[in-house]
Amino acid sequence: MKRREFVRLLGGAVAAWPLAASAQQGTLPRRVGVLASSEEADQEYNALLAVFVQGLRSHGWIEGRNLQIDVRWTGGDAEHERIFATELLRLSPDVIFALTTPNLTALLRQGPVMPIVFVQISDPVAQGFVSNLAHPGGNITGFSAYEFSIGGKWIDLLKHVMPGLARVAVIFNPDAAPQSRFLLASIEAAAPSLHVEPAHLPVHDMAGLERAIQSMSGRPDSGIIFPTDNFLQTHRQAIVDLAARHRVPAMYSSRMFTDIGGLLSYGIEYESIFRQAAVYVDRILKGTKAGDLPVQAPTKFSFVINLKTAKALGIEVPTTVLLSADDYIE
Repeated sequence: MKRREFVRLLGGAVAAWPLAASAQQGTLPRRVGVLASSEEADQEYNALLAVFVQGLRSHGWIEGRNLQIDVRWTGGDAEHERIFATELLRLSPDVIFALTTPNLTALLRQGPVMPIVFVQISDPVAQGFVSNLAHPGGNITGFSAYEFSIGGKWIDLLKHVMPGLARVAVIFNPDAAPQSRFLLASIEAAAPSLHVEPAHLPVHDMAGLERAIQSMSGRPDSGIIFPTDNFLQTHRQAIVDLAARHRVPAMYSSRMFTDIGGLLSYGIEYESIFRQAAVYVDRILKGTKAGDLPVQAPTKFSFVINLKTAKALGIEVPTTVLLSADDYIE
């Protein structure tokens, strides 16, 4: 779906959310809580939530008639995650739609909760959220974002674009991305065969982030990998701008970065995941137990190259790499 269509759909979906309190008389509307990452003004995430809302509508769940949706935006802030998780649980929704590992963790720390459908969770088995993908059991199910082996794919693609790559820094916020330890392990495992030395640069705030990116400046044989991380997603425009200012090639985990000037991205296409999440929420609202719905792994990944950024960095992308890309931005 094009960005223009996203915005049009979003306008109708978001405008309808406040109307839920005036649902039709008689049967009370069912209630869905959403614990969303990023800031409330984030257009990309609002557009994805609009896809989710439209998916619910296609199954007969209409805001203001038989459905109320309560959305809380955490903005990648740990305190907001705790506060809004508690707030949503007090509203006693029939099901909660949780985005990202920190938000899911914040909900589960409250103890036994109502059914949860998650997205943007890297390997939920390894992180201990479910014991089995096919039969998750309990009250949790959803859609995983990545297998941790994707870390090797990120470094491999960066190496193909930069054959002289000898050192790669992995910048992440351990507070916002507890799954990062698994991704780092897969990057470390892949690095020796590609003759690349990995370095971990954990950051906790914007000042630390700028220092980390600046430390890679002026090294023509070096690049950066920004793995999946709620903090990084929230501050993606600042990150892309800093990488451009310091002229550092970087690989990102989402097309959201390449669309705004990032060099490379390899990750899942979120629109279909959010639409499928609406199917799971519909089934739970109609009586299916969350634990009986299998956790689904992503099936479609997208490799995107921003050729304008490559040119600005003086990088000539090999033809073989261009042919392997799913899309490129000129």
